[in-house]
Amino acid sequence: MNIKLTEILTHQTKKDQERIFSVLDSKKIAYKAVDIAQNSADKDLMRKIAGNPTALAPQICNGNVYCGGFTDFEDAIEMEQLEKFLKL
Repeated sequence: MNIKLTEILTHQTKKDQERIFSVLDSKKIAYKAVDIAQNSADKDLMRKIAGNPTALAPQICNGNVYCGGFTDFEDAIEMEQLEKFLKL
């Protein structure tokens, strides 16, 4: 699996990321968290993959295929479509 989650910490962002980590961990879905605060090239790549030059973390992609942001993730869980959302 090549699920990647970009991260940068504010209070709300941290809560959103913890929720994503918790769900992925509980479903035993492997992922890699990418701290975009430490590397501007990673932030630029996140925005390129998201197709949005102002996208904010957390954003989720599978390899270089964009899945969505936190609200999209929550919607996928509610609709029982997480695997489809993550393109697994």
